[in-house]
Amino acid sequence: MRTALAEAGAARAGGDVPVGAVLLSPDGTVLATAHNEREATGDPTAHAEVLAVRRAAERLGAWRLTGCTLVVTLEPCTMCAGALVQSRVDRVVYGARDDKAGAAGSLWDLVRDRRLNHRPEVIGGVLADDCAHLLTAFFRTR
Repeated sequence: MRTALAEAGAARAGGDVPVGAVLLSPDGTVLATAHNEREATGDPTAHAEVLAVRRAAERLGAWRLTGCTLVVTLEPCTMCAGALVQSRVDRVVYGARDDKAGAAGSLWDLVRDRRLNHRPEVIGGVLADDCAHLLTAFFRTR
């Protein structure tokens, strides 16, 4: 999570919402890191989670990320949760809850919806205060 927090800091420095993500292989090797890049790229899908999934899949040469873990500073939204299900990520670890748009247990629980063919394990609240503080400080200046 500390690596994801560093990525979130890079997003903030670029004027974007400070969310960072790290995608780990089954053995814990870092496959990809990313942070929000919507402002930098003008791409509405450039969330940290989506970028990390894309980069990890490119590195592996495969779209299935079976056995992998995504660590992210903020609970994934519906778009990101859908990408995690589709990419077959086995575990999602997040820091701060997102009561306004979270789709991994707070507002929705897309990643564990029994109607879907893949349901990653979800672990929330890791360094939650650190993750939430970064977001609160960012939005306080807006």
